Amino acid sequence: MALILVVDDDPHIREVLSFALEQVHHEVVEATNGLEAVAAAASREFDLIVLDVMMPELDGTEACRRIRAQSNVPIIMLSSRDDEFDRVLGLEIGADDYVTKPFSPRELVARVKAHLRRASFVDAPVSQEGEVVQHGAVRLDVEAFDVRVNGQMIELTPTEFAVLRTLLRRPRKVFTRDELMQHAYDVHTVVSDRTIDSHIRHIREKFGVVSVDPVETVHGLGYRAGACT
Repeated sequence: MALILVVDDDPHIREVLSFALEQVHHEVVEATNGLEAVAAAASREFDLIVLDVMMPELDGTEACRRIRAQSNVPIIMLSSRDDEFDRVLGLEIGADDYVTKPFSPRELVARVKAHLRRASFVDAPVSQEGEVVQHGAVRLDVEAFDVRVNGQMIELTPTEFAVLRTLLRRPRKVFTRDELMQHAYDVHTVVSDRTIDSHIRHIREKFGVVSVDPVETVHGLGYRAGACT
């Protein structure tokens, strides 16, 4: 069971989402606007947040930005606008996924389950137990959800962790963007190529503090693990 924050100014959507998530035994806390969401995220440790974009007081984009500055909790954004710019913007500011309204509650629950699994909250595959990936100076502990460079911790979001894990497991392989998406997302998701580019950029920025680039761009093909030295 996970603790999930559902944020939407539409009471009907909150009711539908809460019912669907509670049916699979999650505990749900509701918020009606961005300010309430930021305050709730600061006061409790949630396992995942479902966050609407268009809301009063403080929109979901700014709420996501503020929450992400303080936490790596998985964030799924909801929007009534099926626009690539909005999708990319949401991912740029740190969201892990983006779902367009109207949506199927069953699909949303599947995405929640996928992100929780990736964050090691529920249903961690047995094959991952105790798995540690070492590549150069980078050490990735799957079970502990821990990434370190020469002992210094690097904090990643669950999606960033999944992307890096995929690259480090097979450091010589060049992964296309589609292949990285298939490994990073456990449910079918239709997004632009820029989605992976955004996650890669965030990973590189975080590793910049230790002057290590864990990802090498192979122009025209995709990405593979960097030398990590």
